[in-house]
Amino acid sequence: MPHTSSSGTSQRQDATAFHVLILTFILFWGGRRVERFFLFLFLVGEEAVGLGALTTNPPLTSRTPRTIPLCASWFLPTSPHTGSAVFASARIPSARFFDLDAIKHPSSPYPHMLPTPTVFSAAMGKLGITKEDTLVVYDSAEMGTFSAPRAAWTLKVFGHEKVHVLDSFKAWVQAGLPVEGGEVKPVEETVYGDVVMEEGLVAGFEDVKDWALHGDRGRVQVVDARPNGRFRGVDPEPRPGLPSGHVPGSISMPFSKLVDPATGKLLPAAELRDVLVKAGVSEDQGVEKVLMCGTGVTAVVVDTALEMAGIGGKRRVYDGSWTEWAQRVTEDSGLIVKSDK
Repeated sequence: MPHTSSSGTSQRQDATAFHVLILTFILFWGGRRVERFFLFLFLVGEEAVGLGALTTNPPLTSRTPRTIPLCASWFLPTSPHTGSAVFASARIPSARFFDLDAIKHPSSPYPHMLPTPTVFSAAMGKLGITKEDTLVVYDSAEMGTFSAPRAAWTLKVFGHEKVHVLDSFKAWVQAGLPVEGGEVKPVEETVYGDVVMEEGLVAGFEDVKDWALHGDRGRVQVVDARPNGRFRGVDPEPRPGLPSGHVPGSISMPFSKLVDPATGKLLPAAELRDVLVKAGVSEDQGVEKVLMCGTGVTAVVVDTALEMAGIGGKRRVYDGSWTEWAQRVTEDSGLIVKSDK
């Protein structure tokens, strides 16, 4: 069972027993600007950001910089779990819940598509977040690394500067670090302010369709993070009525091959690079990667793995991913491909 802190005092006592090392590396978000991205690893050295800062948020009136844990747990429709339920049962103390199924585009027919700037800003305000806050996004203990990178990417798309991803909450729980459950205390809402969407990080349906029909395979690769059986069209999609298969010319890179199943962490950089290259992903930074999956969630796991592996260059996430693609094209058009390998 995970250790549960019952008070702020016990949280601070727990914090003195553990240390977190931040591994810093450069991300080229959409090839347009360089940002710092932090992957938290556990029990490997002296802390750069202590657990006290992570598990106890100062009030809005404080001048102390705030580090806010942000749970972004999400599950496929076929799972018995829900993000809100696992957040309520076990979370980092003082965490808030970033609901991918609620912070979304209000009129898109596809699941949890990127929200409008207005929707995003309002959601951040309801979570009590300001633009100056440092956000540490994490997944569920059940999934390890799964949906947190998508939430972190969403934050970056709308310009939030201080965004980190925990690697991983499953490892956090295994290490006996502070966890709480039960009633979630309300937070003081904020006015987050206006935001601008960084469109260079996002690929759309027409971009991928143009590539599938006429694109230069030597300059752009479309990389699919879904399980290989769905990519090949031999296993069903988790959404009823949606055919499986893949975009012609795309590469299968199941995100699960990039994650250690025991800890939920991403594999070490050298192993990530080996897995990616063996799957057919080009190491050439001049080759753009367009990343997709079922609904744009695990595509960002591959995006993070590419950066960890040192494979730079321009990258975009196809937001609608296979759910949009398979509803807007047909097998008769040749734009849904099934294969035996």
